[in-house]
Amino acid sequence: MDDLIRKALKKCDTEYAEVHVEEAMSTSIGFAGKEIEDIGTHTELGGNIRAYSKGGWGFVSFNDTGRIGDYMKQACGQAKLVTGENGKLAPVEPVKDTVTVKMDDDPSEVPLEEKERVVRAYNDIILRPKGVKTSRVVYHDAKIRRYFFNTEGAEVIEEKVYCGTAYFAIARDGNNVQTSFDSVGETTGFNTVKNQEAEVERVAKEAVDLLKAEKVKAGKYTVITDQLLAGVFAHEAFGHLSESDFLYKNERVKEIMRLGKRFGRDELSIVDDGTMVGKRGYFKYDDEGVRSQKTYLIKDGILTGRLHSRETAARMGESPTGNARALNYRFHPIVRMSCTYIEPRSKSFEDMLEGIDRGIYAKGSYGGMTQLEMFTFSARRAYLIENGKLGPLVRDVVLSGNVFETLANIEAIGNDLKLHGGLGGCGKDGQAPLPTSTGSPHVRIKNVIIGGR
Repeated sequence: MDDLIRKALKKCDTEYAEVHVEEAMSTSIGFAGKEIEDIGTHTELGGNIRAYSKGGWGFVSFNDTGRIGDYMKQACGQAKLVTGENGKLAPVEPVKDTVTVKMDDDPSEVPLEEKERVVRAYNDIILRPKGVKTSRVVYHDAKIRRYFFNTEGAEVIEEKVYCGTAYFAIARDGNNVQTSFDSVGETTGFNTVKNQEAEVERVAKEAVDLLKAEKVKAGKYTVITDQLLAGVFAHEAFGHLSESDFLYKNERVKEIMRLGKRFGRDELSIVDDGTMVGKRGYFKYDDEGVRSQKTYLIKDGILTGRLHSRETAARMGESPTGNARALNYRFHPIVRMSCTYIEPRSKSFEDMLEGIDRGIYAKGSYGGMTQLEMFTFSARRAYLIENGKLGPLVRDVVLSGNVFETLANIEAIGNDLKLHGGLGGCGKDGQAPLPTSTGSPHVRIKNVIIGGR
C-alpha cells in the first residue's frame, strides 16, 4: 500500500496533495424489544485524494486502490478548475510515524457469539421491570487502519479501535410515554461494554419512575448540571463556535469570539484535548497529519484559543491545532472537536446545594439545538432542589438561553470531573457520528430559563 501511495503522489501537478486510505472492520448488533434486528461484521477498503491549488480543493473518493494514480490526476484537475482565493496552508513539520494498537481484549478478536450474549443480557434486564414496554440495545465496534501520505513528505499510519453500547428503555402508562437511555464507548477495548448490569438496571428504573414524576413548573432557576449535561453544553453551545471553518466566514461571530475577551469568572476554563489516550475522542494525528494537542478555548475566564485546520489557521494567521477530522474516507476533513471539557475546580456537590432555596438539579441530555449563541437542551432527568437539599424527580426539563450569558452566570465549578464518550458522536455538515468525548465537573448556574408547564 505504501508504494502505491508514493507513486500516486509523484503524479501530483498542483502545489499540494494528500492521499488517505482506510482499512476498516466493524461489528454491529441491535435488539428492538425481544427481537434481534441487526447482527453482522463488515469489512471495507477505500480512500480519497485531496489536491490543493491556489486556494481551491479537488476531492476524489474511491474503493479501487489499484487506480490511485488515476484518481490523483482527477483530483488535481478539479483543484485547478476551482476559483480559489489564492489561499495557502499553514506550514507544519512533516511526520513519519506508525501508531499501532495493542490490547488484551481487542474487540476484533472477540467472537461474535460473545458480543451477542452481552447485548442480549442487557436487553433482558431492561425488559424486566413492570411498566417498561419495549427496549433498544445496540452494540458497535470498529478497528480502523488509516494511511495519510502527502506531497510534503508526511507518512502517517494510525490504527484506531472503538467499542461501545447504548441501551434504551421505553415505559408507558396510558398516553404517558417516558424514555431513559445511556451509553458507554471508549478506545480501551471490549472491557468498555462489560459489567454494565447496574447501569442498565438504573436506566430501566428511571424510565418507570418518570411516569410518576410531575412536570416541572416553568421559570428561572438556579441550576446544577451534572458532568454529562455540562459537558454537552460545553461541546454543543460553545465548542462549535470555536471551530474556525465556521468562525472565519462569519464577521459577527468573529467579533463576538475575539481573543482576549472575558467570557466568565476566573475559575472557568474550557479545553479541547485530542491527546487523552483511551477516550473516544482520542487520536494521535488528525486527518491532515497534524499531531493532536491540548487547546485552551477559555482559560481563567478569558477566550484564548480556537480550533483549526491548516487552511483556517493560515486564513486567521494562527497555528494549526490538529482538529481537521473526517468521518471516514468518503468525506474531506473539516474542523472538529476531540475531547472537550470544563476543567475542575474546588467545590463539592454538597457545597453547590447550599443556599439554593428552590432550584433544579439537571442530569444528562437528550440532545438539543443551538443557533449561533442561543441554545436549548433537554435534560434526561431532573430533581427539584428545596432548601439546599435534593427534592422530588421532575420531568420535561428544558434549559434554554444565551451561551455567553450562561457562561457569565456560572457561580461554582465542582471538583468531580468526568469524561464521557458513549456510542454516538458529533454531527456537522453531514458527517456523523464522529467520535468525540465531552466532560465537566458539576456546575452551578444562576438565572437559567427552564421550560415546563
